[in-house]
Amino acid sequence: MKTKKVLLLLSNGFEAYEASVFTDVLGWNKQEGDGSTEVITCGLRKELKCTWNFTILPEIQLSDVDVTMFDALAIPGGFEEAGFYVDAFSEEFLSVIRKFDQEKKIIASVCVGALPLGKSGVLKGRKGTTYHLNNGLRQQELAAFGVQVMNQPIVVDKNLITSSCPSTALGVAFTLLEMLTSADNCRNVKNLMGFYPPYNTTN
Repeated sequence: MKTKKVLLLLSNGFEAYEASVFTDVLGWNKQEGDGSTEVITCGLRKELKCTWNFTILPEIQLSDVDVTMFDALAIPGGFEEAGFYVDAFSEEFLSVIRKFDQEKKIIASVCVGALPLGKSGVLKGRKGTTYHLNNGLRQQELAAFGVQVMNQPIVVDKNLITSSCPSTALGVAFTLLEMLTSADNCRNVKNLMGFYPPYNTTN
């Protein structure tokens, strides 16, 4: 079975939870599911600090990425106050997004991770969503990039997955897994992770 490689593209100021759903869901699939997925972390810096000061060392630098070696791109959101948009709106970051889309590869984003998709131009004229609270400020920003903003938790437009807030992160990761593998395999991984059937607390 061919390994499906996912590039987890991290901006400085990313939200650790939104990144961890990809490593966990796709990691569970690698170990307990059909075994086909592998996640590679990537960033513009040798050391990245998330919104809440959790620090990671990405496995590769963005300048070393060969898009042809990957099957999908995953982008968690982050906080402006933590510097998220400095990396996420950089030309190098946006260029990789465009290359994945040109190759019709899956791009999965969580929350404001949709905004670099919008700024890159890949969402122009297409459906998407992003953080919906705070008076819809981020959705207005996404609309300004020519995106048809949908008030839905998760929006899939062909190869692009966007979502509205951190609570949708696991749903995005499972949507990505299903698109990379199959609905049956995704259900199996969900079951193994305890999402259903409902956890029985009785003895």
